[in-house]
Amino acid sequence: MEIVSAVHRALVGKVGQQRFAVWFGRGVRMEPCGKTLRIAAADTFRRDYLRRTFRADLIEAARIASQLLEITLEEVEFVIDPHVGGEANVAKPTPPPTAASPAVPCAEPTVPRGDSRAEIAGDSSPKDQSPTYTLSLSSAASSKPPIPRRQFASLNDFLASEPNRVALTAAQTAAMRPGVYTPLTLVGPPGCGKTHLLEGIWRQIRTSGTLRSVVYLTAEQFTNQFIDAIRDSRSGTPSFRRKVRDVDMLLIDDVQFFAGKNSTLTELVHTIDTLLRNGRQLVFSADRPLSELQSVVPEIATRLAGGLVCTLEPADFAARLGILRQIAKRQEMNVPDEVLNWLASQLDGDARHLAGALNRLRAASEAHEEPIELDFAHSWLADLIHASRRPVRVPDIVEAVCDVMGVAAGDLQSSSKATSVTLPRMLVMFLARKWTRAALSEISRTVGRRSHSTVVSAQQKVTQWLSDGKMVPLGHGECRVEDAIKRIEGHLRLA
Repeated sequence: MEIVSAVHRALVGKVGQQRFAVWFGRGVRMEPCGKTLRIAAADTFRRDYLRRTFRADLIEAARIASQLLEITLEEVEFVIDPHVGGEANVAKPTPPPTAASPAVPCAEPTVPRGDSRAEIAGDSSPKDQSPTYTLSLSSAASSKPPIPRRQFASLNDFLASEPNRVALTAAQTAAMRPGVYTPLTLVGPPGCGKTHLLEGIWRQIRTSGTLRSVVYLTAEQFTNQFIDAIRDSRSGTPSFRRKVRDVDMLLIDDVQFFAGKNSTLTELVHTIDTLLRNGRQLVFSADRPLSELQSVVPEIATRLAGGLVCTLEPADFAARLGILRQIAKRQEMNVPDEVLNWLASQLDGDARHLAGALNRLRAASEAHEEPIELDFAHSWLADLIHASRRPVRVPDIVEAVCDVMGVAAGDLQSSSKATSVTLPRMLVMFLARKWTRAALSEISRTVGRRSHSTVVSAQQKVTQWLSDGKMVPLGHGECRVEDAIKRIEGHLRLA
């Protein structure tokens, strides 16, 4: 019943309520049969008309229902059943196949969602003069194994660092108490978890049944469907508007995509206004702050500002480590903690980069039949780690040295000759020469010195200290200068 209801809702959105009532009311029955959606018509005329007129709409409705319910409907099958004539359009258990109504096996493979090509196969069996028509949602060969579908992310799996707790709480509120914060906008750079939260909201509502109708679209999908609706001169635009406005919640990812698309922007603005007037929940995401959206999509930014805007930051070390452990567990990988800790310290907070690093380690380990250890990870991820490092500036080095060595930034520019000041000062100059292309004069000014020869001297001294294994004081005891530099570089995520 749930599958058929989902197909009904999607089909109404495609053909309109009136046409649906005329052609899919009494005299037609839908029923799922494994991976096949069977359309049973009372007579040959109705079956052939449905196949000719609504073939593409039924394929799309089956695809939408598959996405919503996380199931697989690969075929749409048209059959004749004289007993349907007086029945309502409801789902019934599928009867065992008979000679008069041969069952057509469902194709095994699954194809990407965008492929809606259909093949018509007629059953030429002499026992049945009324052929069964099967429309396959997959054009792949039946001998191939099915492609697994990615499930939407869950709010329970979102690992929030401290700056992102507000966004996670707001997402949970939108899922459990829709309408409290509307519109809710999640803003942040790529890879910080915006799409994860949108998918988590959708999934929790679908699981709990809190709301009747929830639509999740990327901005590109919204644009493409609106353009398709305009091209359908019969009932395309009204059907599209019913789909996005007659809902309890609308989620749209990457609203910055609407920049420059004036017609789509106008439609979206009216959609937002309609849903807000009706007290519906709206959730959006963008990869830039509202101040920047104001210059590209001012109509949208103005409306988003009236709700709750939550900024997400890239995951911190603890969150990155948790994400890596989640991925390793999901992929059943045996990765030592020292490798996970090293990866968390080297890679940025983009979850895609973290997953990509583990995927490379897994492939290399299987190809060379070697266990994943720290040296193995260093060898196979060297280029990935190097590419992920952000450019380092001299002020970044000053901040890292002050944090590790326990000295104030102002002291570095003073004339003090105390060891607790001169040693960090020389480390700043040494690391600035190592990791930046700053001029000697710029480095010397940063630490309050006028002569660039001071920088050259500091570089020579620290190099000698490294050779001699010199001990240097830290906030809680002493350590070798080499270890102190590693700590500073780790703070900068350069080690």
